Amino acid sequence: MKYQWVLFDADETLFHFDILSGLTCMFARYGVNFIQSDFDEYQSVNKPLWVQYQNGEISAQQLQITRFTLWGNKLNVQPQELNEQFLDAMAEICKPLDGALALVTNLHKRGVKMGIITNGFAQLQEIRLQRTGFKPYFSPVVISELVGVAKPHPDIFTYALTNMNNPAPEQVLMVGDTLESDILGGNNAGFDTCWLNHHNVSDSKSTSTAIKPTYQVTSLTKLLVLLAE
Repeated sequence: MKYQWVLFDADETLFHFDILSGLTCMFARYGVNFIQSDFDEYQSVNKPLWVQYQNGEISAQQLQITRFTLWGNKLNVQPQELNEQFLDAMAEICKPLDGALALVTNLHKRGVKMGIITNGFAQLQEIRLQRTGFKPYFSPVVISELVGVAKPHPDIFTYALTNMNNPAPEQVLMVGDTLESDILGGNNAGFDTCWLNHHNVSDSKSTSTAIKPTYQVTSLTKLLVLLAE
């Protein structure tokens, strides 16, 4: 195999990240029937915050608090409490994506080292790795909240490489579902990249056609086939 290392994003690359289900579960604890219009309103706040976070304009803590400020005011609950309850709910419902276990165990048997670089939050990552049985396969697990910068910032990739004992970039493949963070960041670090294009979005319809992955697959099963070639 060409690569000694494969680095993965976490959310929607290794693990399902069903935000609506997580929010519905969390708000039920507060007696709220969380419906689609509530979700749309939440996402109108949440999505721009993630862009600001990835651009280094706000901190992880600011993102986590601000996205629940409106609901905190409605429920007379601290936004940080709502955020913690949300991450707990996401941990409860988490499950690997189809093909993730087969891919990870296959790479492990072949001696390929694996790590995670995620813009997700520390509270969720450890629980999720433990519950899915994936923890023994991944080191390092690099979390933007703890590093202080988010993908695609080059410093988070440099941090990962340092914790990987600095392999040559051409020996590393970065796999992720988001062009603007996973693929752009991996490209800039000198890695080959693989875009996990779940929804089979064509290049002409993608949000950032200037970002070109080395490979493109629509499932982890197809990535396993690709890496077996």
